[in-house]
Amino acid sequence: MNLIDFATSPLSLLPPIVALSLAIITRRVLLSLGVGIVLGAFLLNDYSVAGAAGYVFDTVSGVVIEDGGLNTWNMSIVGFLLLLGMMTALLTLSGGTKAFAEWAQARVKSKRGSKLLAAFLGVFIFVDDYFNSLAVGAISRPVTDRFYVSRAKLAYILDSTAAPMCVLMPASSWGAYIMTIVSGILVAHGITEYSAIGAYVRLIPMNFYAVFALLMVFAVAWFQLDVGPMRKHELNAKQGLGFDKDKENDAKEAHELNEELDIKESDFGSVSDLVLPILLLIGAMVVAMIYTGGQALAADGVAFNVLGAFENTDVGTSLIYGGSAGLLTAVFTVVKQKLSISDIATTMWIGAKSMFGAILILFFAWSIGSVIGDMKTGAYLSSTVQGNINVHWLPVILFLLSGLMAFSTGTSWGTFGIMLPIAGDMAGATDIAMMLPMLGAVLAGSVFGDHCSPISDTTILSSTGARCNHIDHVATQLPYALSVALVSCVGFITLGMTTSVFISFAAASMTFVIVCFVLSALSKARMSQEANV
Repeated sequence: MNLIDFATSPLSLLPPIVALSLAIITRRVLLSLGVGIVLGAFLLNDYSVAGAAGYVFDTVSGVVIEDGGLNTWNMSIVGFLLLLGMMTALLTLSGGTKAFAEWAQARVKSKRGSKLLAAFLGVFIFVDDYFNSLAVGAISRPVTDRFYVSRAKLAYILDSTAAPMCVLMPASSWGAYIMTIVSGILVAHGITEYSAIGAYVRLIPMNFYAVFALLMVFAVAWFQLDVGPMRKHELNAKQGLGFDKDKENDAKEAHELNEELDIKESDFGSVSDLVLPILLLIGAMVVAMIYTGGQALAADGVAFNVLGAFENTDVGTSLIYGGSAGLLTAVFTVVKQKLSISDIATTMWIGAKSMFGAILILFFAWSIGSVIGDMKTGAYLSSTVQGNINVHWLPVILFLLSGLMAFSTGTSWGTFGIMLPIAGDMAGATDIAMMLPMLGAVLAGSVFGDHCSPISDTTILSSTGARCNHIDHVATQLPYALSVALVSCVGFITLGMTTSVFISFAAASMTFVIVCFVLSALSKARMSQEANV
């Protein structure tokens, strides 16, 4: 199939822009993504109906079948979601979720405490962002619900701890992926003074967006910085209402949710019934990551080492192993209570079914990702930085460009793959000392754009984990993401001008404090207005 080349055409931006605009206006994600896919298909096939239909079929089938075989990465994610859905449903059936909520409620005495609980869990569960969003959501949701924390606030906490923690931690699926790219960049440019892991560690304090996004979560939780649409959702939650202004929609959504998750909780559950499956899931996943990575090292004739194992791990397979271990443990917790086989089977089906919506959105997101790749949106965006640009401005430019690319494509990983090599080549051609600042800017910008994008799989899964309306999550998170992006811009401008990590981090920190004071003032002003009304 001969496709039209849009690498140098602004038309390559049209499918993602249309999809994003429709998603925001109509609040119907599947319809919006579908329109973007069809529009891209027509553009790529010179408006041929037959060509576009064949292209859409090939693209959608490519989500499942790749090179004549199963697309193991995509199907591993789908399998993990199903396993996790069944496991979390069984945690409810066993009474473990209820027992933990009661245990936490006895110790968590305030609304602030419930938000901090979710934030701390998000920080400490950093192996994979998918698992983080879904597992922390399942654990925290009963506690935050009891203190009337809005689902939008919980989704924000999940999203703003998942990806930032994963991108900062070398021992994560993100860390392993990034290190493989960085390693190739170092080799290509003859940099030998530090290894891939050494470069990764040096990049951590330069990843201003990830660091300050995490700090913003704790600031929002502690100081109750409710600004923009988040304020409305918090007020609605305080009154026991849903997340939509329209009460008829609230009632409909609540009815559908209750029907979907009609699971009778056991009165004999314990905290261990919740904690044990989660711990074994994490443990089995880490062991599987080391094991599959060790196998890859052995196949290449390389001596085993833990770092090398994480760099070469099979993340998809590890997720399946971890999810299977967690599910089996959850099954054990209900079997030991002598619950009926029919109740267990029904609950597992309810849990799997609860993930169907997220899986369907992921299929559409993966499909439009392929369309955007064929449209060469990334190549067009990256070409905009070529030319006579002062090297001092390159970090902040790369941060913004990576953010735009991740926002348009809905993938931080895809942006890493495109922009990290470009940043490395630009540093090699201008000033090799700017290599790490420019790589750090790409990492930070990719997470920023991913946070703002309605078609990002991580954003989708954070909505799923919190059981929050997806567009509500995107709208409520946006003011905080933009605030942290402003802090990051100050950091990268200073880093480009001084090349000092200490000075740039100090400048970003001062900006962060100022931004928090401004958000606090805005929040208090809204509270005062509401009190007068």
